[in-house]
Amino acid sequence: MDEIIKILLLEDNQHDAELIHYQISKNIIKYEFKHVSLYNDFSNALDDYIPDIILSDYNLPGFTGLDALDMARQKCPLTPFIIVTGTIDEETAAETIKMGAWDYVVKERLSRLSSAMKNALELKDEKAKRAIDKEKLRISEERYKLSIEGSQDGIWDRDLKTNEIYFSSRWKSMLGYENNEIVNTYKSFETLLHPDDRDIALSAIDNHLKRNTPFYHVEFRLKCKNGSYKWIFARGKALFDKDGIPYRIAGSHTDISEQKKMEYKLVKAKEKAEESDRLKSAFLANMSHEIRTPMNGILGFASLLNEPNLSGESQKRYIKLIEKSGTRMLNLINNIVSISKIESGLVEVNNVEFNINEQQEYLYNFFKPEVEAKKIDFSFKSSLSVAHSIIKTDKEKFLSVLTNLIKNAIKYTERGSIEFGYNLKGKFLEFYIKDTGIGIESNRQGVIFDRFIQADIEDKMAVQGAGLGLSISKAYVEILGGEIWVESEIGKGSIFYFTIPFNNDSYFKDNKDNLISENDISNRIKNLNILLVEDDEISRLLINAIFKDTNCNVIQAKNGIEAVEICKKKSDIDLILMDIRMPKMDGYEATRQIRTFNKDVIIIAQTAFALSGDKEKSIEAGCNDYIKKPIRKEKLFSIIIKSLSKFRSEHSNDNKTGRNSIEA
Repeated sequence: MDEIIKILLLEDNQHDAELIHYQISKNIIKYEFKHVSLYNDFSNALDDYIPDIILSDYNLPGFTGLDALDMARQKCPLTPFIIVTGTIDEETAAETIKMGAWDYVVKERLSRLSSAMKNALELKDEKAKRAIDKEKLRISEERYKLSIEGSQDGIWDRDLKTNEIYFSSRWKSMLGYENNEIVNTYKSFETLLHPDDRDIALSAIDNHLKRNTPFYHVEFRLKCKNGSYKWIFARGKALFDKDGIPYRIAGSHTDISEQKKMEYKLVKAKEKAEESDRLKSAFLANMSHEIRTPMNGILGFASLLNEPNLSGESQKRYIKLIEKSGTRMLNLINNIVSISKIESGLVEVNNVEFNINEQQEYLYNFFKPEVEAKKIDFSFKSSLSVAHSIIKTDKEKFLSVLTNLIKNAIKYTERGSIEFGYNLKGKFLEFYIKDTGIGIESNRQGVIFDRFIQADIEDKMAVQGAGLGLSISKAYVEILGGEIWVESEIGKGSIFYFTIPFNNDSYFKDNKDNLISENDISNRIKNLNILLVEDDEISRLLINAIFKDTNCNVIQAKNGIEAVEICKKKSDIDLILMDIRMPKMDGYEATRQIRTFNKDVIIIAQTAFALSGDKEKSIEAGCNDYIKKPIRKEKLFSIIIKSLSKFRSEHSNDNKTGRNSIEA
């Protein structure tokens, strides 16, 4: 042994200690020797001396060699411990070995001590080496485990001779299974394969086992516990014996579902970009045609106007054709400007209140001559009353959408019918334009709202247009807060739908406050004494006509002064309809004077000016409510009943003459 060996001897007999020391010196060249005889000295030596080997007597003063062995195992468990004793029976010797002693030597045979020490030290080195190897193995396994867990890969290992297979817990968990929910068999793997990927997955394994490929790698889908499929990238390598026969194959599974989704999106984006580029090219070609055609008409007929001897009738006809071509050119320019604003995000929304029933009627009358000229049935439907068909949105954009869809219906319909209208769906108005035209193929319905698409659709009855109308309509509808879609069948026609928010607060409020029906009017309003204060004769006739079937008594005044005088003389007036703008005394002042002597009569202000702040000024003057002209019957009755109901609730004990007849 080349290294210096540190020997610790625990012996209470000095003579025996010297014999042992002498025996060691004969056989061990390099060593250090320390002799102790007491328990505490032995304990300190273990801490300070740190021996390479311990020799201990069995019978010691106050303690035994087993006590020393127990202490040594606690402080230095890997240090060899040899019992060196005078006499020891087999049972005691066996006990010492069982307790952890590495060997024992009888003092009568000290010649054996050197070989026992040598064997013990060699065994110590071997144990230390095994411990180092074990630690290296632990670190290696830990590193392998961390790398596998970090990569989130599932591990598989198949014995080709027994067909036994191992699936790691991660292999199963990436599919949503617990470790005990999948049996470790090759059949389990085959069962989970997507039917469309089965052949390619199994053939990839077969090719590698036949040594056609250096590695096994393939992509396929495996079924998850929830029924969905995940894309898996499998890779592995087989081991072959000396005869070239494979006996084992192992590898990993990587979840590449997100990567596949990204690849799909990139492919779709590429296809969309290519489609957009192709459509724009088609659009530019079509745009050239759309610009040149009206320009040809304008320039051509303008040139013909210069010809001598041109009759007046021909001049008129040429001018009319120039105007028609100019209109077509203007529409094209307007569409280009609109789509440019949409593309650059410069579209502004200007919300105003307007009546959709009136706008539908206007469009019906506008297009009626054109439709009737084609001998097509033409109709429209409005599902709301006039009073509740007032909405607040961007009127120009709304009309642009509806007009464009009606024009398209006329353009593509040669026989049958065209109908448009709307229905209330929750808090949205759903408009429809239905025709019996040529229809749209199902594979084109999803793209007709894309820009420039018309230029890419062949034939289409050779109609004119730059292919921007539906794209503009879609953008406008979405800006207004709605959606647009189409249902169509080739040869049977199309129905275009679009929605816009229905923000008529009075509709929902009136319905909440028991909005009345026409049939219920006579039961809710009857025998009222009404004072109509109105300077306009036509307005007075309208109000009288509205109350014709209610058995109400309508008294009339032409200005505020007359109204005040009538109220002073007649205390049984139930309701005053007060015009605001009148000669001599306006409605504000008349209301203030009436309130000085009559706090209970219901006064509803009416005005044709509808300026900002009029309602607030009316309420401040003493009016109960306010209505704008033109006055709609349903709206007026709704306001009257609401006001009477409120009065009755606040004055439930009021038995004033005339109000007992009001059923509000």
